[in-house]
Amino acid sequence: MEGQVLRYDRMVEDALRDVVRKALTIAAEDGLTGGHHFYLTFETGAPGVDIPQFLVEKYPDQMTIVLQYQYENLLVDEELFSVDLQFSGQRCHLTVPYAALTAFVDPSVKFGLQFKVEGAAGSESATDDTGDKTDAVAAADEQEKTAEVVTLDSFRKKQ
Repeated sequence: MEGQVLRYDRMVEDALRDVVRKALTIAAEDGLTGGHHFYLTFETGAPGVDIPQFLVEKYPDQMTIVLQYQYENLLVDEELFSVDLQFSGQRCHLTVPYAALTAFVDPSVKFGLQFKVEGAAGSESATDDTGDKTDAVAAADEQEKTAEVVTLDSFRKKQ
């Protein structure tokens, strides 16, 4: 009888997604203080993601949202979070399961995590800012380059 293979890579990834859940829980309860702000990148077509159709059309693969100043109704659950953001002056409700996340960055402390999502593709970005989105996306990209990113590739089972 062959024993069960322990998937440590999945266990570690689940634990790191829990870090995101805890950070979002703190932000939901106490707000973001001390310069903390989050870049959350997720697959727009992943199961359980619920975003307005115009965002799906604009970002068919992935998008990045910024939680800093202009967000409301951040609700954190065990499996997902939801938040209201402004896109081009329009208030939108987004629901994102943690399983859909591909990256989490808090540039204020140079901390970042990358996740693998089965079937991950694309890397388009958006922000919750109603101002110049090009500058905001460029700033997010620059912050992500300077953040220390923890990657799980060394833990993944080679196939």
